[in-house]
Amino acid sequence: MDKSVLQSEKQCGMTESAPTMDNTEEEEEFYDAPDTFLDCEEGDSPATPQSDYVPPPGEVTVLHAGTETVSLGLTPVRYKLHIDYSSDTHEGSEIMEDSSTVNVDGLHPGTEYTFRITRRAENGNQSETASLSVFTDPSPPAQITVYQVSSESLSLRWDTPAGKVESYIVTCCSEEETCVQELTTDTNSLTFSSLKPGVCYSLQVSSQLKNGRRSKPVVTSVQTKKQLETLLEDLGLEQHYKEKLSLSTILQIDERTITDESVERNSDLPWYFLKKLMMVNVTARNVKYTSACESVHENHDAMSGNTGLDLKNLVNSPNSGDMPNPLDIITALFLCSDGFVQQEMALKMSMCQFSVPLLLPNCDTEQCTLMLWAMRDIVKKYRPQSLSESKGFIEDRVVLSNLPMISFVRLGECSLSKSEILNKLLSNSQQYHDTFVHHNMECGDSPRKISSGLVEITWYLPCGNKNMDLFSEPVAVANLRGDIASFETQYSFLCQTSAAVFVFFDNLDSGCRLLTNQHYKAQIFLVGNHQRKSFNLDALEKVATELGLTNSNIIFKAKRMNDADFVKNLRKTVSDVVENPKMKMPIEQMADIAHELGILVDEDSPECQTAKKNADAITAEIQDTLTYKEAQLPLQGQIWKELTCLEKEEFRLRKAGSEDIEEYKSDLRVEKRKLREKQNSYDMSNAMTCFINAISSPGIERCYFLKWMRVNLDNLSREKLSGLREQYKKKCMSSENKEEIKDIDTQLSNSSLGTEHFFREMGQIYEASVSLPETHPSRQQLQHLPKLCAGLLLDGFPLELVDGDASNIPLRWVSDVLSQLNALVSPKSKILVVTVLGVQSTGKSTLLNTMFGVQFAVSSGRCTRGAFMLLIRVNEDVKKVLNCDFMVIIDTEGLKSPELAQLDDSHEHDNELATLVVGLSDITIINIAMENSTEMKDILQIVVHAFLRMKEVGKKPKCQFVHQNVSDVSAHEKNLRDRKLLLQQLNEMTQAAAKMEKKEENKSFTDVMEYSPDTGNWYIPGLWNGNPPMAPVNAGYSEAVYELKKNIIQMLGNCDSSANDISEFTEWMSSLWNAVKHENFIFSFRNSLVADAYMRLCTEFNKWEWEFKKDMYTWVINAQTRISNFGTVAVKSESHDIRELLTSLKSEACTVLSKWETELLENLTKYFKQTEGHVYLVEGYKEDFANSSKSLRREMERSVFNQLEAAADIRQGMVKLDSIKENHTKQLEERVCALIEECQKKKIKMTDKELDNEFDEMWDKTLKELSFCEQKATDVFTSVSQYLRANLSHKGSHASELFSRKTLQNCGQVPFKYTVEGVYNHVKHTFKKWFNKDQVAAMQQMADSIIATCEDFMTQKMERKTNYHETYIQEILHMIDERLQNNRDLKADIEFEVPLKQHICGVAARKFQKMHEDFIHVNDPYRCLNRNKEKFRTDFMDVFHKRDQCQKKAEEFTERCLKPAVEDFVNRSLGPDIIGEMLTCCQFSTRMFFQYSVLLDLLSMDRFENYLSYICSYEGYVKEWTLNQIKEHFSNPSKALEFEDRHIQSSINSINNAINEAKTGKSGNLKTFVEDICKELGDKLVISQDALGAFMILNNADQGQFAHWLTQCVKDMAQALREKFKKTNIKMKLKNLHVKPQNELFTKLIGCGKQCPFCKAPCEAGGNAHTEHWTSVHRSRGLGRRKWDDTKKLVTDICSSAVISDVRFRCSATEHQWHPYKRYREIFPDWKIAPDVSLEASDYWKYVFSKFNKKFAEEYSSKSADIPESWKHITHKQAEASLKESFNIK
Repeated sequence: MDKSVLQSEKQCGMTESAPTMDNTEEEEEFYDAPDTFLDCEEGDSPATPQSDYVPPPGEVTVLHAGTETVSLGLTPVRYKLHIDYSSDTHEGSEIMEDSSTVNVDGLHPGTEYTFRITRRAENGNQSETASLSVFTDPSPPAQITVYQVSSESLSLRWDTPAGKVESYIVTCCSEEETCVQELTTDTNSLTFSSLKPGVCYSLQVSSQLKNGRRSKPVVTSVQTKKQLETLLEDLGLEQHYKEKLSLSTILQIDERTITDESVERNSDLPWYFLKKLMMVNVTARNVKYTSACESVHENHDAMSGNTGLDLKNLVNSPNSGDMPNPLDIITALFLCSDGFVQQEMALKMSMCQFSVPLLLPNCDTEQCTLMLWAMRDIVKKYRPQSLSESKGFIEDRVVLSNLPMISFVRLGECSLSKSEILNKLLSNSQQYHDTFVHHNMECGDSPRKISSGLVEITWYLPCGNKNMDLFSEPVAVANLRGDIASFETQYSFLCQTSAAVFVFFDNLDSGCRLLTNQHYKAQIFLVGNHQRKSFNLDALEKVATELGLTNSNIIFKAKRMNDADFVKNLRKTVSDVVENPKMKMPIEQMADIAHELGILVDEDSPECQTAKKNADAITAEIQDTLTYKEAQLPLQGQIWKELTCLEKEEFRLRKAGSEDIEEYKSDLRVEKRKLREKQNSYDMSNAMTCFINAISSPGIERCYFLKWMRVNLDNLSREKLSGLREQYKKKCMSSENKEEIKDIDTQLSNSSLGTEHFFREMGQIYEASVSLPETHPSRQQLQHLPKLCAGLLLDGFPLELVDGDASNIPLRWVSDVLSQLNALVSPKSKILVVTVLGVQSTGKSTLLNTMFGVQFAVSSGRCTRGAFMLLIRVNEDVKKVLNCDFMVIIDTEGLKSPELAQLDDSHEHDNELATLVVGLSDITIINIAMENSTEMKDILQIVVHAFLRMKEVGKKPKCQFVHQNVSDVSAHEKNLRDRKLLLQQLNEMTQAAAKMEKKEENKSFTDVMEYSPDTGNWYIPGLWNGNPPMAPVNAGYSEAVYELKKNIIQMLGNCDSSANDISEFTEWMSSLWNAVKHENFIFSFRNSLVADAYMRLCTEFNKWEWEFKKDMYTWVINAQTRISNFGTVAVKSESHDIRELLTSLKSEACTVLSKWETELLENLTKYFKQTEGHVYLVEGYKEDFANSSKSLRREMERSVFNQLEAAADIRQGMVKLDSIKENHTKQLEERVCALIEECQKKKIKMTDKELDNEFDEMWDKTLKELSFCEQKATDVFTSVSQYLRANLSHKGSHASELFSRKTLQNCGQVPFKYTVEGVYNHVKHTFKKWFNKDQVAAMQQMADSIIATCEDFMTQKMERKTNYHETYIQEILHMIDERLQNNRDLKADIEFEVPLKQHICGVAARKFQKMHEDFIHVNDPYRCLNRNKEKFRTDFMDVFHKRDQCQKKAEEFTERCLKPAVEDFVNRSLGPDIIGEMLTCCQFSTRMFFQYSVLLDLLSMDRFENYLSYICSYEGYVKEWTLNQIKEHFSNPSKALEFEDRHIQSSINSINNAINEAKTGKSGNLKTFVEDICKELGDKLVISQDALGAFMILNNADQGQFAHWLTQCVKDMAQALREKFKKTNIKMKLKNLHVKPQNELFTKLIGCGKQCPFCKAPCEAGGNAHTEHWTSVHRSRGLGRRKWDDTKKLVTDICSSAVISDVRFRCSATEHQWHPYKRYREIFPDWKIAPDVSLEASDYWKYVFSKFNKKFAEEYSSKSADIPESWKHITHKQAEASLKESFNIK
């Protein structure tokens, strides 16, 4: 038994026998029990049968007590053992054989049990009871869980074990110390604190009972986190320790960047710091946050008005001990960031004048890293005393600058705040700045956890002013955090790299060894605080002696010395060292010492080293920049500039002179091709091969490579560029010697060499390769370049959009890069664009860098040229607000003042650039420096011009004016006058720009864009707080820029229009740039997005328009039916007068028309309210379409009223005739009835022949007796003549004179031929020849077209076989007037108009006279009766013979009345159905698509005759083409049958309903029954009155039988009609229709019918009331018969090229005076002739002209044109492609 068991037994008070029961009955029973044991073991008295005694158990020992088992030891005797056990909660008993060991199981752990043991004999006798108490072992705790492990503490918890437990003993041990802590707790959790970081601890937990008894311990082990790990977790950076933070992550726009939420927890602090730092905010290190309890406490005090005295509370106020030290946050961020973020942080910290990490410690690995790469980007500019006279300056990278370094370290504890003293040392009295974090800063007193061992560095740089400079020369100042005793490596490094090391101390006893053991290269200075009691002068003397120091090396803060004096002394000592340094060493060289000391160097990573090697290989070759560029980057030099000039000349044609324009353009293309060939002749240079290979390397390596390239190239060009830039600025300020300025500008351009030049070369290599055939190996090898560049754009590198040197965009290159970018990010490709524009050197790039944390080049040696774009990712949380995936930032080159612009014609470049970037942006920031108002005014002109251009092309960018260097807090109010002045200037500029662009309706800036002087202006203070180079960035600058950023993002979020995707941005860029190349931007702008939006609008409008028209067609059909049935049995209306019915219908028509007009306008409004589909781009057309809706309503009203008038008048004439015919029929019926009666009375049976004779005799006799008044024909000529006279009455006396010269009867008998005999009297003889040729042909062509249209109208009316109505001639005169008005540019005079109208009216009168006479003839009552003679005879026979007429009459009614009516109904309804079906075909969806389809069809047939017909008789060709399309579409009869069947079925249903309705009526006879049927059908079918009258006579059929047979006949009729329609071809169907589909489609798609005044291409503008005409494809004027006067050769010029050239034209509209094409709008103001969308766009007609040149010449009696060489190479495929491009067909 072990000791613990024995102890527990003693504590239990165990005895041999401890009877606990006093029950005497039991005892008696025990002793009387018979003894059955005969044998005894030795040592016991055996029981005999005679003896009743049973021996007690004797001494009972506890052999083992477990958690659930107790083992007892006894002296064995052969008795049975009876064991009872009990506790407070549990009891039990067991009987077993007596043995030396007894085990009792199933007990409860940690419980005190009482055991009673009795021996029992077989006879039942039992011994005395032995009793003892035993504690079972407590259960050990179950499942230990360790949680909340930090570097200094850990918490653990466990499950409560079974049984009673008084407490738990928890022990924490480590390998170094056996037992660190042992704690007792009565809960099941515990926290150990004050542990060591990174140590493995063993944890043991035991349960303990009241009596001190413990369970077995449960053991687990855990390692405390290292300090770094804990802090990173606390700051929420743990995941970034391995996956480093990248620039794209910290620069992305997320919730944090646009909100001002307070910092509430430690994990917010790094992001708060980064956000502020990226915006160069000097408050970035103020990292304290308000904890929840503090704010609650403050709120409580404030609410309760607690203003009393509570000193305890004041004393116990919270300190910043829980807050992380700013240095820890900075160290953590450097450890968790990749090299590029470290670089960016170091740069921004340096700008804020914060110290930057030189040696970065890692407290886990106990290694530090020299941050060489991180500091590579820091460039400092300063003026040492030596240059103060010459006003020169030095600009260099700090890592390359050979400066002395002064280091400050601490030995042991030190009462002086080293960092605070350093800040005072480096600050002058006017400009104190906390360069180093110190104890008295916010959270500076928080204990450092990971930043001890950090060496920071900063630089003091002089400005050249003795009174202000603290040190006359530049110096680096290093500061080691922590005790040098703990950081010997860092101390050694500083001793070997510094000119001097200042050691701060209080007590030198402990550090003597450390100070004396070092191998010093640096001078040592000891800095002590004599004011401290612990200061030991002896120890100091000892060390100073050992180090060989003099008094000058020892600095005291004497007992009565204040900080200012102390700092002054210290500064004097430092100044001495700086002026005479023993050692200078650039940081780059320190890497060698770092390697020796085992310090890591951040640049040692393999990716960085490989990249450096690659970059060095390229830049090492550069001796002279200009020579190098010519040799290694040849494609972007002179060749590219020449290409740019050629491209612009292609668009501007300024140097064409008298040369044929198309020939000239062709020559330009040949020159371009030669230049591209020249580019392709160069092999790729070594530099470019290396460059492309390097950027093809894996991600991080290529980023390093590009950075190294930038560093190397900047280093190379800085020296030269800095000087030139300064000279340039100075010269510009005086701007006297302009030639010098121009010369410096050229030198600047030549000396500048950056990575953009390599990318530019790459772009040119790619563009040149694209000009090669697709299969060419060179082209295929370079296909991957755009994808490479797109990847870099995604990595955050800028892409050059506009090449500032050549003032051009390599469109194909940039487009393909953006296309690849789109593919890489798709479908997340929505972008919003922010651009900055402003004068040169006003801090535009700095503004963008501060706002978005990006890196546009800003050092003084470099100035942005052209425009660069950069991509910033938008985080998911902000995507919902902005509805975009990326933000594109565009930085532009500064706009120049006019004086400078004159030097190199850059005002044009500035205008181009401004227009482009404004057009691309969603928001443009106009950066204004307030100093120079004249300059500002000039810049505003450029900007306003750009905005005006955008408004005119449908883009609505927003703008913000930023006024820099305005520092006063009341700036906004004070500048109210300035803002008013600015608005006034903007208005002036708007008027000036509007005048230039000929858009003078824009009077003020607010006409051009939404702008409020109060919200559209931002005042931003100066960038530096104090005098550079030691000035930090002004906090006010950062805050103001941050507010501007928030406002911009809010404005973008509130944008009405949706964001563009990358492909749409590319499209905008191309179209804007192409338009910019033209002189007249607004009329040259063509954009496929605008075209798409316009096409969609046209398609929608066409749908609404057709719904309107279709509804009106249906309404007119119903109205005409009601009129046709007026005065018949079918009429339901109450009107007794047809005029009354007409008035009612006109009123109803007005209501329906008004409803539709309102609906059209509402649809239009709704359409423009949507945000998708770029609707805002076509808002300028809204008014045109609204006017078209109103115009359509007016046109429909006129047409409907005319149709109603004609129908009513014709019906009125017919009512009279019907009455006569009805009267005659009645009389005849009476006579026939009399004859039947007479014949039936005869006794003899009459034969059929006899009956016939009797009937003939009666018929002749009756007709003689009836009075037939002859129907007199109206003289149509007189009617037409009256209307023509009225039409001409307001044309003047000469018109009346011309009209009276010729009677109408003599007109229109021969084809119309226009002669100019009368014109010759009015025109000088000199014009005779010219006038004859051009004007006569054009007038004749117009006349032929008008005549054809009018004759078509006449044919339609005649086919209807109705009576003549005067509205017909009104319609014809209206059509003529409309056509003459549309062609008013031909200046048709009265001598043309009168003969033309007389000719047409003569033809019309003749045709209408015949139509009228035919109508009278057909409706003559005498003839009508005779037509029905045989029917009367048959009916007479039937009645006489009393035959059953039911079936026959039903058949007759169906055949003669219903069938013609149904057929007529189908023919009236089918037209709109066919139109509706055709409008679903894409070629009829819009005018543009219609034109495209016609031209494509022409090309597919490629026959000269077709082209000629299209050009010379456009309307006729298009009408014929439309008809053929309909015939082709309905060539399968089943298509039309579907519609016909629907109308047949509809009619049958109506008839059956009418029959059923009539059956239910109380019709007394058949006549009433039939009349009831007709009445029911009166609104749908027009039943012939003649047929109905004839059917009614002699009709004695049974009504019931008739109804039965009628139903059957109607069914048969439906089938017969279907068969008939099935057999009728589409040509015949179209002939029978009332609404001719071909005419309606033609009218709809011919639109306004206007043709280009030069080439006669038809207008494609949507809606009929548009104010501007345009067409997609113009053609050579030679195709429209134009030829040169002298050579008689056909002209090749295309008007879309001519309008941008200096060529002139003359025509009747110019009164035959020469006029420049460029100013064609002065003559044709309603035509917009845009230059071709590309140089290939007009290839279609070039191909046609080139192919059929000779045939056109023969046809036009001219000589063949001189076809430019390039035209001859255009293929059929290219012609088709050009058509697609022109019409924007994807």
